[in-house]
Amino acid sequence: MKVLLVEDDENIVETISMALRMRWPEAKLVATHLGERGVELAGDEVPDVVVLDLGLPDLNGFEVLKRIRSFSSVPIIILTVKSEEADIVKGLEWGADDYMVKPFRQLELLARLKTLTRRQSPPGSVAPLACGPLRFDPATRELLYSNKEVSITATEGHILQHLMRNAGHVVTHASLAEAVWGEVYDGAINSLRVHIRRLREKLEQNPNRPVLIRTKAGVGYFLAVPDQR
Repeated sequence: MKVLLVEDDENIVETISMALRMRWPEAKLVATHLGERGVELAGDEVPDVVVLDLGLPDLNGFEVLKRIRSFSSVPIIILTVKSEEADIVKGLEWGADDYMVKPFRQLELLARLKTLTRRQSPPGSVAPLACGPLRFDPATRELLYSNKEVSITATEGHILQHLMRNAGHVVTHASLAEAVWGEVYDGAINSLRVHIRRLREKLEQNPNRPVLIRTKAGVGYFLAVPDQR
């Protein structure tokens, strides 16, 4: 397992490095303090997960996120001091799979990293799913909607997988958060809203009036089967 860390604070780099050595010794850490180099390493090193700071000396972290997403669907978790809701929403909307605010708990970070990497299954290990015009292979994250390929992030794929497995039935916020992150952490429901909105923008003809991914107010979401539309 390979972790790419794009972080300019040497103390945080050492903290994460030590945590990995102690708790996840099989993981290899590749680190850089520059955003430009981080983009290059995301392509050259083919990491299994990226930890990205937003306050970098050469590039804005959001720009790094955008550029990595232009060629890779690798899971990305933002680790930053920026705690404003607008920044969190922006990070998730631009393709981050998770968002953590500094100061952070080492074990929580490792748990989230492991959750992100556990979702990547080898080809053939998980059966493809079908629901109406949707065809999704969780192992390769290949999504076809009416035979057109749609690019989605790891978290979007995990959300869609859970909805498809329960098509026609309401999935609660809590059960969906547990399926995606392994826990219902503070802010999980708001994060789900952002990811659901992005999925709707990719799949719905009118994201503001969704017919495919529907909301059950105060409860959760459900994927509508053909006779529910």
